[in-house]
Amino acid sequence: MNRRDDAYLQGRLDMIWDRYFSDIEQKNDVKIKFGRRARTRLGSIRQESREHLNSFKPTTIIINGLLKDEKIPEFLIDSVIAHEMVHYTHGFASPHERKYATPHAGGVIKKEMQRRGLEDLFVLQKKWLKENWQKYAAENLPKRSIMYRKPRRRRFSIIFR
Repeated sequence: MNRRDDAYLQGRLDMIWDRYFSDIEQKNDVKIKFGRRARTRLGSIRQESREHLNSFKPTTIIINGLLKDEKIPEFLIDSVIAHEMVHYTHGFASPHERKYATPHAGGVIKKEMQRRGLEDLFVLQKKWLKENWQKYAAENLPKRSIMYRKPRRRRFSIIFR
């Protein structure tokens, strides 16, 4: 039985929030779940469009479905969650005030993780991804097919005389 499910992710999020982001108020409902398997995106964060009971729109963190595999080290999952929490902290997909114009401006993710004592996790993640991710993704995702798009045909043309 695979113990990596959405409840597992919620436990990891709670631990990371308590240990490293305890100064950040949870102003809305924050959910976390596994999403689709992807080659390039490890995680994402979004704020739902509908209003919720507490008047703030809920936030959802989505973790790459490939990370369910227990061959993937737990520190990688923790690092992705911490990365998404930095976005939440900076006001992206959260009710907090936006601190930067863009989510990765000037290396703010790395700087915030360093400030919060997560630098070792950040370095471990980068090293593991560089050494292992391409091979792992190639073995666990179907081969990409190249799609060619036919050029659009004009339905009509306007002639000026």
